[in-house]
Amino acid sequence: MRLRDLLAVLFATAATPVLAACGQDQGVCETDSGSYRIELPEGSNPPLVVFLHGYGGSAQGTMKNRGMVEPLLARGYAVMAPEGAERNGRKSWSFYPGWDGRDEAAFLKEVVADAAQRFGVDDHRVVLGGFSAGGFMVNYLACADPEAFSAYVPVSGGFWRPHPESCAGPVRLFHTHGWTDNVVPLEGRALGGGRFLQGDIFAGLEIWRQANECADNRPDGFSTTGQFMRRKWTACADGSALEFALFPGGHSVPRGWADMMVDWYEGLPGG
Repeated sequence: MRLRDLLAVLFATAATPVLAACGQDQGVCETDSGSYRIELPEGSNPPLVVFLHGYGGSAQGTMKNRGMVEPLLARGYAVMAPEGAERNGRKSWSFYPGWDGRDEAAFLKEVVADAAQRFGVDDHRVVLGGFSAGGFMVNYLACADPEAFSAYVPVSGGFWRPHPESCAGPVRLFHTHGWTDNVVPLEGRALGGGRFLQGDIFAGLEIWRQANECADNRPDGFSTTGQFMRRKWTACADGSALEFALFPGGHSVPRGWADMMVDWYEGLPGG
């Protein structure tokens, strides 16, 4: 056997147990603050989509959404699903400022660093997405630390009332929402007997326009992608991006979202 072939066999033998235990076959990867699941595309140093599940969901449930995961893998992106922490007996995210619980921003940075070390994902090209409560988490993290990830792509989740007065700075964000969503309606709703109030999605977009220093409230770009009706603001701070997409369905991650999101991300400077 030639030396090159021998080294290839030895490398494959050494690498397989790590990937099988933590990566392929949807194995669980443990870190100091929690855990995650990950699937990798072919090739080395892939960009990464980190996607946060909704209230009562799980990392395993996220990875079972093959209509989202497989298009991302096919486009060359690794897909990570971190595990939410227990809140009131169900897994979710401590997204609201002042809530007790895990430091979610630190946890998400921790799992990305772990995946970069274990699997060689590109920690400079990491997109943070999330659904429902995961989408709320994405918005609040983007508001507090806009440079923590290279872009933010919440689905069906915005802010809670009272809305933030301001955010830390310009951000690259693409929000997707269902027209008939009645779990997180566009107008928001009361939860817990009125103790919690979901915010208004359009009021959230106003906060992002202010953070991005946009010259006008009016969008200056309109387009359609399949079922998605899209609007964007481009007369904003250098390096920022803001887009909003509506689809006719309800509370879900819609089919077609993954490819649309990747097209948006790859169209950004440095995407």
